[in-house]
Amino acid sequence: MNLPMLGGCRCDRVRIRVTKAPLITTACHCNGCQRMSSSAFSLTALFPADAFEVTQGDPVIGGLHGPDAHHFFCAHCMTWMFTRPAALPHIVNVRPTMLDEHAWFAPFLETFTKTKLPWAVTGAVHSFEEFPPMEAYEALLQAFASHGAGTGSTS
Repeated sequence: MNLPMLGGCRCDRVRIRVTKAPLITTACHCNGCQRMSSSAFSLTALFPADAFEVTQGDPVIGGLHGPDAHHFFCAHCMTWMFTRPAALPHIVNVRPTMLDEHAWFAPFLETFTKTKLPWAVTGAVHSFEEFPPMEAYEALLQAFASHGAGTGSTS
């Protein structure tokens, strides 16, 4: 991947910029992500918050409007662009297909496989029935860093 990475919503009224590589890449099969993405799973690249900025437009909060996470959308085309988890203010979950160049993306881990559609295959290296336990994240982040972004599956 080439840094910085630029991207935008479907109508391009909201533009974003990322200046560092992702901490980890994921696919989530939970029912909420299935509904919000209108697909079998949602894709996420977790970036340090200090590496992410909105460079144009004013995204609005959509999806669930609860205190746990703020899902940001373009107010015009309603594209789900990124999420800011309240408990983790140092990260931003970016929908990688919002990035202009996203062919590098491959999910390293997948979550909520207990609600995965039987035909949905992601190629992720690690799978979890729900979210990984908190104590597993440090090792997963280290494994991703040594594995490298854009190399989703192994044999």
